[in-house]
Amino acid sequence: MVGLVIVSHSQKIAEGAKELASQMAADVPIAAAGGTRDGRIGTDIDKILACINEVYSEDGVLVIYDLGSAYMNAEMALEFLDDNKKEKVHITDSAIIEGTVLAAIQCSMKKSILEIKEELEEVKIQKT
Repeated sequence: MVGLVIVSHSQKIAEGAKELASQMAADVPIAAAGGTRDGRIGTDIDKILACINEVYSEDGVLVIYDLGSAYMNAEMALEFLDDNKKEKVHITDSAIIEGTVLAAIQCSMKKSILEIKEELEEVKIQKT
């Protein structure tokens, strides 16, 4: 099953998105990478990387982010993955709450990562 990582500048937003999506799809592996290690607003490459590894499976990982710098840090986190893992991790540009819930439902239906990304086109907001 595809796993999800939510990257937000706010730990509360990341945790809230995870909580909401988990209500809709309890079996889906979801990790929240919100805020910095010291609890400030921002994103953290190490937190993102840890979350990717936490939910990783051969089916892949979909990373959903809130703002442009979260995208940049998510891309930088991918650089620390080996090539086999890296090609199975996709970053998607969708509304963070709607995208997370929709992706979780699609993951629970055992859809492929490419099918899920296609479904997320409906809630794409072109942040990058």
